[in-house]
Amino acid sequence: MSRIRVLLADDHRLVAEGLKRLLEPEFELVGAVEDGAALLLEAAKLKPDVIVSDISMPGLNGIEVLERLKNDWPNVKVVFLTMHHNVSYARQAMGRGALGYVLKHSAAEELLLAVRAAANGRTFVSPAIAGELLQALRDGSSDDDQVQKLTQRQREILRLLVNGHSAKVIAAKLGISPRTVEFHKYSMMEALGLGSSAELIRFALQKGISEP
Repeated sequence: MSRIRVLLADDHRLVAEGLKRLLEPEFELVGAVEDGAALLLEAAKLKPDVIVSDISMPGLNGIEVLERLKNDWPNVKVVFLTMHHNVSYARQAMGRGALGYVLKHSAAEELLLAVRAAANGRTFVSPAIAGELLQALRDGSSDDDQVQKLTQRQREILRLLVNGHSAKVIAAKLGISPRTVEFHKYSMMEALGLGSSAELIRFALQKGISEP
């Protein structure tokens, strides 16, 4: 019986090495990447059975990568491994089709279970956050509806704003003009009904759009 083929994405090399040692005895590790753009390329090329990915990565984050992959590969199976004990992140991840959400401090006990479950089309969420996630879903919070108002480019700009970058720096990073950055910022404020840049930043932090 062939082993489950796994592609790993984590931008922290020491963490990635530890995860390789954890995964390799049971699964076939077909590759390891350090950022979202590389994950997109390698996933399309290698078509692994399961992708194990951090959420916070340079450039595109894991959730944005999942959104893009789903467009061309609806059955892609992704397990997020993250330090974020954050229901908003978990809701976004599972709402966009992830099959697993594992907290990094629980990886040794839970990651193998999550990969096995994902390979079989089942979901796995770390018990430490599963109760909060279920309650949030029952409450019918509108987080996802609000987040869906923002385009992928807007969320990318918003993360950079939260990290303290100016419009000029963001423009240089993304290959657009500072005026375009400002246009997106005010478009976000209008779409969300917010009156200031400070409120926009607060929204990002509360909804888990930003990368701490």
